Amino acid sequence: MTFNRRTFLRVSGAGAVVIGVSGASAPRLAHPRWDKLRAKLKGQLYLPSDPGYDGVRTGFMTMFDDQFPAAVAKVARPEDVQACVEFAARYDIPIAARSGGHGYVGYSTPDRGLVVDLGPLNAIEVHPDGRAVVGAGARLGEVYTAVAKAGRLLPAGSCATVGIGGLALGGGIGVLGRKYGLTCDRVVSMRVVTPDGRLRTVSASSEPELFWALRGGGGGNFGIVTSFTFDTAPARDLSVFALGFVPEALPSVLAAWHDWVLSTPDEMWASIGISGGVQPSFGLEGCFAGPASAAAPFLDDLVRRVGSKPTSRSAEDLSYFATMERFGGCGDFTAPKCGPSWSGGKGQYARGAYVGASRMISAPLSDPAHFAEVVTATPTMYTIVDTFGGAIARGDSAFPHRDAVSSTQILLDVGPSTGDEATVRRQVGQVRDEIGRMTGPAGYVNYLDPEMPDWAHAYYGRNLPRLRRVARKYDPEGLFAFAQGLSTKE
Repeated sequence: MTFNRRTFLRVSGAGAVVIGVSGASAPRLAHPRWDKLRAKLKGQLYLPSDPGYDGVRTGFMTMFDDQFPAAVAKVARPEDVQACVEFAARYDIPIAARSGGHGYVGYSTPDRGLVVDLGPLNAIEVHPDGRAVVGAGARLGEVYTAVAKAGRLLPAGSCATVGIGGLALGGGIGVLGRKYGLTCDRVVSMRVVTPDGRLRTVSASSEPELFWALRGGGGGNFGIVTSFTFDTAPARDLSVFALGFVPEALPSVLAAWHDWVLSTPDEMWASIGISGGVQPSFGLEGCFAGPASAAAPFLDDLVRRVGSKPTSRSAEDLSYFATMERFGGCGDFTAPKCGPSWSGGKGQYARGAYVGASRMISAPLSDPAHFAEVVTATPTMYTIVDTFGGAIARGDSAFPHRDAVSSTQILLDVGPSTGDEATVRRQVGQVRDEIGRMTGPAGYVNYLDPEMPDWAHAYYGRNLPRLRRVARKYDPEGLFAFAQGLSTKE
């Protein structure tokens, strides 16, 4: 296919992505009969002329507010998703599923496409055996509230408004990952609408290759997941801690980090947050699956390895639910400030405008001082180094970075003080590439970067050939093809 003028990209927060074109080379199609689709839906279909369209079309990122879908379907049941997939296939319309709408590149808001908004599919039911059935549109604050109420826990991300769909399909890293695994590692089964319009139940015993691929290789491929069944664990009390250091200690912390992480038990998770600029700063925070008194010896060991006394140190014992609220970024999950203010949401959680990129770290940094210099040189740039290992290393799914000890996420706001999106992407790309020269080319698919060099191998690693075979089997016509996807569209 030859692209003329413009290529439309979109990725699913819940796992579906397709590609379309506009301009002289776009295929001439019959005018879509939106009234026919509307008649099939139990949920609501919004067209540009409908009241409420401007609200429901937006995602978390304000940078993509100039993208205007042809329609937004607020689906109320899996059959609605089937109807949308069949409609898009019939008329060759770009289609994107949206779970939380947090995608870094705005792929869930396709120009002239159909957004399948899974938000209404947010029901959560925790069974007596600890298995939790979670709708793909549920947000993490909702998931944590329901699971904790049942006396259970689920390892997942931090931000309260992130959707469970995109998080789990790409892997799902979080503060309990080293003890309980990635979010995708806790998936027992999924309900997914594939490109042929079928609603399938996939598990280790039912279509195991698709089940394997969706757990960590989702990233907008294979189909639209409508619900997950998770194997939760009994809830337990946790502890949270924080260490502050003088800025000059950052190279020493980075030098000690790799070996220290590997020396700690699975219960330990920690993260370094680094702010760049004229006066750079950094701090360490973490979570321990146990009391603060049990975590203290491991923190003492890190301080000894660093050789620099912390400027501050704190630790607190909390319940599982209180810990998730602490890391959730907004406090009380039931408060309006923890609800989305986009995609038609009535909450007050602020929208964002920033660029992100990632690298994985699997070996000790050869030059910690240079790494520190690179990530602190740009004013207002924020870099997060998270810990892997433990149960993550022992998992078995399409997530390819099991040997990583840490992930690095690079973030920079778009705005008057930093520049427009193109300028910020160049700055983030320079840091991403320099870190890559030190750590290797791998990156995390949930932090999609449209300019990631050799993105397919970076995001999928040695699993890429197998994932592409699964894509060819389930999506031979490339319905879910997109620029960084595993399917192709001829």
